[in-house]
Amino acid sequence: MTASLEHPEHLRRSLSNRHLQLIAIGGAIGTGLFMGSGKTISLAGPSILLVYLIIGVMLFFVMRAMGELLLSNLEYKSFIDFSTDLLGPWAGFFCGWTYWFCWVITAIADVIAIAAYAQFWFPGLAPWIPAVLCVLLLLSLNLVTVKLFGELEFWFALIKIVAIVALIATGFALVAWGFTSPSGHKASLANLWSDGGFFPKGLSGFFAGFQIAVFAFVGIELVGTTAAETADPKRNLPKAINSIPVRIIIFYVLALIAIMVVTPWRLVEAGKSPFVELFVLAGIPAAASLINFVVLTSATSSANSGIFSTSRMLYGLAEEQHAPKTFARLSRAAVPSLGLLFSCFCLLLGAAMIYLIPDLITAFTLITTLSAVLFMFVWSLILFGYIAYRRQRPQLHQASIYKMPGGVFMCWACLAFFVFVLVLLSLQPDTREALIASPVWFVLLGIGYLWKGRRARRGVALPAE
Repeated sequence: MTASLEHPEHLRRSLSNRHLQLIAIGGAIGTGLFMGSGKTISLAGPSILLVYLIIGVMLFFVMRAMGELLLSNLEYKSFIDFSTDLLGPWAGFFCGWTYWFCWVITAIADVIAIAAYAQFWFPGLAPWIPAVLCVLLLLSLNLVTVKLFGELEFWFALIKIVAIVALIATGFALVAWGFTSPSGHKASLANLWSDGGFFPKGLSGFFAGFQIAVFAFVGIELVGTTAAETADPKRNLPKAINSIPVRIIIFYVLALIAIMVVTPWRLVEAGKSPFVELFVLAGIPAAASLINFVVLTSATSSANSGIFSTSRMLYGLAEEQHAPKTFARLSRAAVPSLGLLFSCFCLLLGAAMIYLIPDLITAFTLITTLSAVLFMFVWSLILFGYIAYRRQRPQLHQASIYKMPGGVFMCWACLAFFVFVLVLLSLQPDTREALIASPVWFVLLGIGYLWKGRRARRGVALPAE
């Protein structure tokens, strides 16, 4: 067998529609829904439903723009490629490296969360042990084949879906039976408006909900990084993107309604998972263990997605000569193994650094806010790429079988929405710190891009080893 046959030159289209649909669902349902929904309900009351709907609608248009771009040229492997092609090499460099960094810091938070969830069952276990074991397990599984990654995500997402559907069914069953809690509160749809109306905390409470809810949608664009490894992308990519609104309604809106009709919003505790509380009220004694298992798989799923996407971003960056060529080399299983190893090394390094920070809550707030700011930058580049595509390639838009609704106008509307969210992030002290810190990353990227350009002008390629 020749070397070229032993080591493939291109990623394989091994992910089926079944995998893509569940990867898209897994990306849309974050750990934030299971653990962070208590805080968002206590901040905004029932109006949090509108918050999730608005964010979901805006991100649906971002995904539609990405879908039209990816299908306009099947040579595009991810949004790095069309950013480079339509906006210039700088955009591909900034987009790819920022997305890589986004997932590394998000995965660091997930690994720390996994260590914390493992303490529930094994309180005497040193926290670094489950964190390291999780990374090593996901690394070894991702090194085998991309199909195994798809299979892992399929089952992880399925566990999340079953848990949420069970919560919704339990909540509405308690309403139908006229359940009254030990504190004397009756399960009723009227709980959504009977205590202070739909906006009980006014516009300030409604706006405060955006600051946390936006984190829950991080990863929704993951379906775009799987484009190069998806069988029949013209059929499967639109199906995955088009189902986003249905998923948001089912998994976010209905789940939050189920929580608030059983437990009046004022009684939902910010520091506790309302999922656990609802199952406890329903008389399921193993609720805490059950939800801990679900949240553990949710965090593992997110870390798995992070490991997958960071390695593909490094592969794309190396292909565009934005990263060392060695990251473009594939293993015999058509997996960018060196990119996987490098990302996992950074992940373990980051996780070790977080253990050195005494106040983990402060560290988590900083990480999640920084992650959200950087993800919004990537989403914005997708929109700017679409605006450039409409101007530069009108013939491709005319021939497109998957046109973005609203076109350029909706791109500007989404960009204005992201500016609005950034303004909201500047209002709270804890999120303001991360917002102020985020330009440091772009300064570092700018220095890296100038250094790369200078080397290129001198005729020196990026190192292969």
